[in-house]
Amino acid sequence: MSESEIPSAGDAGASRSEQWWLATLGRTVIWARLRVREAGTAEVFDSDGNTLPYDSEDTARAALMDAEFVELDGLDEDDARSRGFALAELAPPRAGDDEGLAALMIQKLPQRH
Repeated sequence: MSESEIPSAGDAGASRSEQWWLATLGRTVIWARLRVREAGTAEVFDSDGNTLPYDSEDTARAALMDAEFVELDGLDEDDARSRGFALAELAPPRAGDDEGLAALMIQKLPQRH
């Protein structure tokens, strides 16, 4: 999956891009969505349903990396395998709004047999 461009409404608060990040604990995947705003600021929607503001994309990325998240776009099969899953098992959560999305930000992958 590649970084997706988000349609802009032309205001400074509109999203310019969206990136999915993940952390893993066994077969549990914890998702975070990073959005870069038109004004150059960023926000991270976390697994608790909070939207955390950052002054720049770099600051938001650094915070995610400090929390041991990795960008989905940067994973390859070897990276995924070292975390205990196949890359094909991963799909960012989707919902009509952030409230619905919050309930999907932690996913338990099926056990392998």
